[in-house]
Amino acid sequence: MKKVWLLGFGFFSISITWSLYNAFVPFFLEKYVHSVALISFMMTIDNYFALFLQPWIGNRSDRTTSRFGRRMPYLMIGMPLAAVLTMLIPFHTGLFTLLLFMMMMNLAMSLYRSPTVALMPDITPEPQRTKANGLINFMGGVGSILAFGAGSFLYDVSPVLPFVVAGLITLMCLYIVSRFIREDRDGVIGPAVNAAAIPGAERNSQVTGRSGPMDRPARISLTKQLDRTTFWLLAAIFFWFVAYQGVETLFTLYGKHHLGLSEQAASFSLTFFSLAFVIFAIPSGWLGGRFGKKNIIILGVCGLMAVFALVGFAENVLLLRGLLLLGGMFWACININSYPYVVATGDEESIGTRTGIYYLVSSLAAITSPPLLGLLIDLTDYSILFYAATVSMAFALVCLLMMKGRVKAVNTAYSKKA
Repeated sequence: MKKVWLLGFGFFSISITWSLYNAFVPFFLEKYVHSVALISFMMTIDNYFALFLQPWIGNRSDRTTSRFGRRMPYLMIGMPLAAVLTMLIPFHTGLFTLLLFMMMMNLAMSLYRSPTVALMPDITPEPQRTKANGLINFMGGVGSILAFGAGSFLYDVSPVLPFVVAGLITLMCLYIVSRFIREDRDGVIGPAVNAAAIPGAERNSQVTGRSGPMDRPARISLTKQLDRTTFWLLAAIFFWFVAYQGVETLFTLYGKHHLGLSEQAASFSLTFFSLAFVIFAIPSGWLGGRFGKKNIIILGVCGLMAVFALVGFAENVLLLRGLLLLGGMFWACININSYPYVVATGDEESIGTRTGIYYLVSSLAAITSPPLLGLLIDLTDYSILFYAATVSMAFALVCLLMMKGRVKAVNTAYSKKA
């Protein structure tokens, strides 16, 4: 777990950067663009990059061999570029340079996000991955809270400061991860693992980029990763992210126009959801390891579906915040266990590929959900928001129940030998 805490600094830097980006870049954009819809579209650039780049980068990292390992080269290139470009954003001179810095920064972030996340299962035995995912998400949540808290103070001093600090933190986190995480030493799959336990090992002579003579790993097909179990799991992930992303994006407008809350009260209410997620991140990982990832995910989906249904009837702000607190706990049960479950349904040599596919599906939901739920609100009123989210969670539950496959046995073989 010590190595996972150290790896968590990579996730910590990603969360800080994205939180500051989402909080303050719209203020820069509104100086040049007066359409809220257009600003919202510009703020989703990262999701479009994620649709195409992250599956490809994840797949490439599975096949990368270097003296630094499979994943680390992408961190060593992407993190410094992202740090510099993040620091450049407040120094834009107009809309063109602002968009240029935004796009280049998003491109740099896409270079290392999937490999960074894929490092977690690389260095963690399968039975410990839900706990490890809880730890790194806890650090990511702390990063977001610090970004909103300290970042707001720094922004009041100067709009430049939050971005400069975020860039410096990214460089510091790169040093920590590259200094203390060594794939050849810390990886679950290593020379001690019998080649017979690794599918295709004799054919490919590949053990995750270790030192020594090796052939180039065989190409990993994206389409072959989509077996029945993975397909229904990804479908469930899409539907629960449609619900989550839509609520996250439109909640403050819902609070203002449907409940009559002030903008500050509406945004403050949403922090109950985020804080509950951070607090319950580590316990939900432990629960997934103890009772099974699928069981805890189903518990979370059922719980969040009930919370969303009840929020639609909540007229009292205290009841609303209490429900959001419960919702954050159930969301932790889902989110902390879903990525390790995606990895567990495949072979060890496809970890990066499956990480990229996971982000492709979640990004597709992030692109689809706000416009779709926004259209429903335009056609009806704001009361439809949580009812639509409830229906989307119900679809996710149906997809989970359609899954018949089991976690690949090869993961257990790796874990026992690690």
